[in-house]
Amino acid sequence: MAHPIIQRELIGTMRTKRAFVLLLGAAVVFVLLVIGRWPGDATVELSGVQAQEVFRLFAYGLLAVLLLLVPAFPATSIVREKRQGTLTLLLCSPLSPWSVFWGKATGMLCFVMLILAMSVPAALAAYAMGGISIRSQLLPLYVILLLVLLQYTTLALMVSSMANSTDAALRITYALVLGLAVVALGPHFFLQGKPGLLPRLAESLRCVSPVPTMMEVAGHGDVGSFSAAASFPTMTRFLLFTAGSSVVFAGLTIMQLSTYLLDRPRPQGIVTNDRSLGARTLRRMVFLVDPHRRKTNIRWYMNPVMVKEFRTRRFGRTHWLLRLVSLAALASVLLTYAATTGTIEWGVGMIAGMMVVFQVALITVITPSLAANLISAERESGGWNLLLMTPLSAASILYGKLASVLLTLVLVLFATLPGYLVMIWIYPPLRWQVSQVLICLGWMILFATLLSAAVSSLCRRAATATTIAYGLLGTVCFGTMLFWFGRGTTFGHATIESILKINPMAAALTIIETPGFTTFNLVPANWWWMGGLCLVCAVVLLVQTWRLTRPL
Repeated sequence: MAHPIIQRELIGTMRTKRAFVLLLGAAVVFVLLVIGRWPGDATVELSGVQAQEVFRLFAYGLLAVLLLLVPAFPATSIVREKRQGTLTLLLCSPLSPWSVFWGKATGMLCFVMLILAMSVPAALAAYAMGGISIRSQLLPLYVILLLVLLQYTTLALMVSSMANSTDAALRITYALVLGLAVVALGPHFFLQGKPGLLPRLAESLRCVSPVPTMMEVAGHGDVGSFSAAASFPTMTRFLLFTAGSSVVFAGLTIMQLSTYLLDRPRPQGIVTNDRSLGARTLRRMVFLVDPHRRKTNIRWYMNPVMVKEFRTRRFGRTHWLLRLVSLAALASVLLTYAATTGTIEWGVGMIAGMMVVFQVALITVITPSLAANLISAERESGGWNLLLMTPLSAASILYGKLASVLLTLVLVLFATLPGYLVMIWIYPPLRWQVSQVLICLGWMILFATLLSAAVSSLCRRAATATTIAYGLLGTVCFGTMLFWFGRGTTFGHATIESILKINPMAAALTIIETPGFTTFNLVPANWWWMGGLCLVCAVVLLVQTWRLTRPL
């Protein structure tokens, strides 16, 4: 630990309040999870079924926590140095790029391993219940989690070295983590059972995700129970890919850590308005939206803050919005097509459930990256004081910022509707259910926006606000689903229904009659919960914005 960067990264992170809260919260959550299923009569179940149920829920919960929290710290490590100007001092010091990377990676890994260490008491308590093997279950579990920590830490550092802002680094990192952990399972999900090369490639691609390997360790995989012979191929491919990708991510990061990073040339570019008449006419005929054309003046009826947010945000510019909307529409149609033409009979409820999960995942990834830096980024850069010196009122500023996020999310939501239209064309009675699902998704968009904006008003740094917003939104939409996975065994029906009432995704899946959710009654209770939570977030946002607009 004599390395100066290791000491700086580790000690600096440990001294923050969020690190203390994170470590304490992780320990409390996993201990309560085991205590909730601890035998009340001081006896150990000889069959080990109860211990296996607790172990499965514990394993999936620990993996979900690491996926949500681990990328946040390394994703801002290098880009923060770049923004503050201290990266220049590091690269001009006697330390080599390898030494700089080693210090940052080791410091981040030591901290995230502390989060993993907080789960050891709960794991040993589950082992004390009986029925769990250290060699075939606990040890492989922690090996998988350590590899996940290594891979996602190096991935986040690579993104951090290439990004230009902390919120962009967080947005890209979480999108890549979602792709590696969840999206990689999609091709096998649709192509399983088919002959040919593509299904075999999909089988190999799913080993990129830690989920199949974790399912086999927990006894939920295709093999039924964990054994060395059955799980060897999946475990081996996961280990090889994780180790290989970590080396590649580390190599790319080291290549970025050079003096070239400080003096990277950027093309000057030519504004379309300064080109010749022929060039302007040709670009107008070729491009639907010309990104190099000079923008017109802000109209009198438009909110200038909303226009400013659209023009300064990557996904706010027209050509990027069109790309995002087009990709969302294409993905929804392809998802429906893949499910309806597969070899497995999914059923209307299952196909619609896939669409709901896809929409919720899209909203969860996009919203915090847009709304969590509305106020915190302005305060961090000093732009908030400039906004207060304009003739605009605080209400106009807040309205413009929220409108820029809501309009983007509504466009994305409508872009995913073609998949529903295909299903309604196939099965017309689904029309009423789709309308109810859209109400749930509308509440989720409003809640996600207000929650992220409220967190943004409470934080001074955009990276902190984005991380907290991702964690809270992920907990509401996906963390509560852990209780659904333990239905009928670890948790009772009434307990699960009470917890899922705050989850808009679960409410939409209930309306659409997805298998596994037909026995729950979550609507209209979920709408009341969403309305109440939106009201609380709006009050926090208004009060904090009022405080920030008062003279010092």
